Amino acid sequence: MKKSCFSDKSKINKYSDLAKFMRIIGDDNRLRILCLLKDGEKCVCEIYPNLDMAQNLTSSHLKIMLDFGLINVRQEWKKNYYSINKKVFKKYSLLLKNFFKNYEK
Repeated sequence: MKKSCFSDKSKINKYSDLAKFMRIIGDDNRLRILCLLKDGEKCVCEIYPNLDMAQNLTSSHLKIMLDFGLINVRQEWKKNYYSINKKVFKKYSLLLKNFFKNYEK
């Protein structure tokens, strides 16, 4: 019998993390925020007007991504500046690529 993709505990944890990542970026508003951040760091005051969303809702989406590690924050005086955490995106990009590679055979 062929080895199951759920027989290895390290793979189970990786797939669980990958599922969390996909749920987070699967939200339309979060994808739009990430699209804005790909051009460089921005404060929430630069993000929410481009999304037609209230600032508190934008901040809520930023917190979810920050808690997962998808974005970084830098505080300057009273403003927080958000940017993409490229290291984390690269990690999940590789995990997703390896996951799909199993189905190309």
